[in-house]
Amino acid sequence: MNPTVAITLGPSAAGDSSFLPSYGSDGAAGADLRAAIDEPLTLEPGDRCLIKTGIHIAVPPGYEAQVRSRSGLALRHGLYLPNAPGTIDSDYRGEVGVIMQNGGSEAVTFKRGERIAQLVFAAVAQAQFRLVSSLDETVRGSGGYGSTGRR
Repeated sequence: MNPTVAITLGPSAAGDSSFLPSYGSDGAAGADLRAAIDEPLTLEPGDRCLIKTGIHIAVPPGYEAQVRSRSGLALRHGLYLPNAPGTIDSDYRGEVGVIMQNGGSEAVTFKRGERIAQLVFAAVAQAQFRLVSSLDETVRGSGGYGSTGRR
């Protein structure tokens, strides 16, 4: 079942409905987010910034919205989201922002309305935690950080 998401446009979108998230194709998992910036913004190599999207959303309970990189920006410019996927919780009502980092070798300039990231919705569950004296044994045990690739 697809969630219904309430959305409002904030001041940085100036009432412009083109800032509403939109899917690029019928099979797209992510809806494009756009830069709601007043002036072009240049991101130098190694720098990061928070880019406003102009939208506020009400994610339904039982879901999260994940902010993810756009593959074309990653491939062409080395741009990525250092916290990807970034999670927007169902009780957050502030403006959606995108933390962008330039991992490439050249400066990249963003313009108002440019597609900068994508928004994916996923069902989530809250765990119930139970303190125990020990955990059950597995073949892997406590091996981590690449341990499964050494066999």
